[in-house]
Amino acid sequence: MKMAEARRLEALPREESLRLLGSVSLGRLVFTHLALPAIRPVNHLVEGDQIIIRAYLGTAINTAVGNHSGIVVAYEADMIDPGSHLGWSVIIVGRASRLSDAAAIARYRQILQPWVTDGMDDVITIHADMVDGFRLVHGAA
Repeated sequence: MKMAEARRLEALPREESLRLLGSVSLGRLVFTHLALPAIRPVNHLVEGDQIIIRAYLGTAINTAVGNHSGIVVAYEADMIDPGSHLGWSVIIVGRASRLSDAAAIARYRQILQPWVTDGMDDVITIHADMVDGFRLVHGAA
């Protein structure tokens, strides 16, 4: 029986965590829907302290955000090698709100292409209030 290699977690600074988050296009959005936890895979982009996603009208996240600005959500993305189990993970906790600026919406519709082509008209921004990133690396804790 082969012994497992030692691994440990290294905390990442905020700037590095946001840079890594911006290096991938897929993440998982966690929010409350009908008083229960909900999670959806979405594509995103990162600009400064903002994570930007697009959503369909009438979807669970759109309903959760509603016309309110500032509903608390979590956003997670990672890049972990399935063989070595090394890599990184970043978790953001912040306030999600529907973007209302027409020029900004048009810009994000151009640069953030959803995987599905029908009706993703809303743009939701998540402000990265709390950023928690870590890297899984070789070595004992």
